[in-house]
Amino acid sequence: MVTGKGGTGKTTVAGALALALAAGGHRILLVEVEGRQGLAQLFDTPPLPYVETRLAATQGGEVIGLAVDPEAAMLEYLEMFYSIKRAGSVLRKMGAIDFVTTLAPGLRDVLLTGKVKEAVTRQHNGRPVFDAVVLDAPPTGRITQFLQATNEVAGLTKFGPIHKQSVGVTSLLHGSETVIHLVTLLEEMPVQETLDAATDLTAHGYRLGQVIVNRARPELVGAAVLGKAGHADVGLLGQGLVEAGLDAGLAGDLAVQVEDYAQRQTVQHEAERDLEEIGLPIVRLPELNPPMDLGNLFDLTHSLDAERWS
Repeated sequence: MVTGKGGTGKTTVAGALALALAAGGHRILLVEVEGRQGLAQLFDTPPLPYVETRLAATQGGEVIGLAVDPEAAMLEYLEMFYSIKRAGSVLRKMGAIDFVTTLAPGLRDVLLTGKVKEAVTRQHNGRPVFDAVVLDAPPTGRITQFLQATNEVAGLTKFGPIHKQSVGVTSLLHGSETVIHLVTLLEEMPVQETLDAATDLTAHGYRLGQVIVNRARPELVGAAVLGKAGHADVGLLGQGLVEAGLDAGLAGDLAVQVEDYAQRQTVQHEAERDLEEIGLPIVRLPELNPPMDLGNLFDLTHSLDAERWS
């Protein structure tokens, strides 16, 4: 599972991770559950139906995409566990399914995670259909509630298919097959939300994987350029401009930009020190020029060594 504060690029990271895992001939399912069609935008395809759809091929492997729709998942659930197919269609026309999933949001999350469980456990000729399933999960502010919904529904329904399904999903989410990766930016608010999510998820017994720092800026301003007061050495910058065949008169404006970048570097260093408190491995992904396209997505896979994620 890949989660992160909104705007940190968790969908992009989920896509890049799926591509990295697919390398070497693996079949990977990439799932989204928020109804944003983020995967379609990321892979530059038409909106995904509620059908497993091939998104990309790489080094003999492939990434299959699935946008889970709660209403369609409920119809599938009714048919699978209660053999109700025709009645399910009638319920959809009446708006009853939308009413139920809105009235009981916990049930909606159970349906979504239940579909993920079905994909993880599905087999063909005694082998898993997918080598791995990557879930573009809800953001960190909602991830624990999303995962805990199965526990709550299991407690409310003491027996029957819904109870059995909830218990099965809970077992998978807390099992060794599931790991949650946290995506963040080296900025104060995303880092704080990452710290809070890590604490909360650990307290509820979920296994954390790695912290993925997205859009990390390179360190470009060395100590030699800045004086003790943190101001850029205009003379040194002017000398460098001359050596580069440029106008030394640009040194003043360049100094302002250098000092601004140096401040951003300091913020990044402080944020990364805070992240180290979690005690998880930290992976840094480079800042790429927007807009994000499939080429950029493949570039990110070079920073994601597939072996460390398997």
